[in-house]
Amino acid sequence: MLPSMAAQSAQSEPPTPERQRELVRMVRQDCGSCHGMQLTGGLGPALTREALAGKPVESLQATIFHGRPGTPMPGWQSMLSATDARWIAERLQAGFPKE
Repeated sequence: MLPSMAAQSAQSEPPTPERQRELVRMVRQDCGSCHGMQLTGGLGPALTREALAGKPVESLQATIFHGRPGTPMPGWQSMLSATDARWIAERLQAGFPKE
């Protein structure tokens, strides 16, 4: 039996500082093209701390990793590890870095 995505990322080390900078750039550029450059909404919903309050981090991680069928939200599993997706989800819930 394969471990769940959350279990895999919980067992993994956080992304390196260099990878974290790459992930911030990716979110700002790639996610921002649909969710707004300030992540306040656009084609996709807002990804602000307030908009994501109360949403389980595992759900956000799964959306980032697998996408949302029937919507324009793609899965990013070809470019991200489960650990990367969780790191992004956690940062979004905390208020995404400005840079």
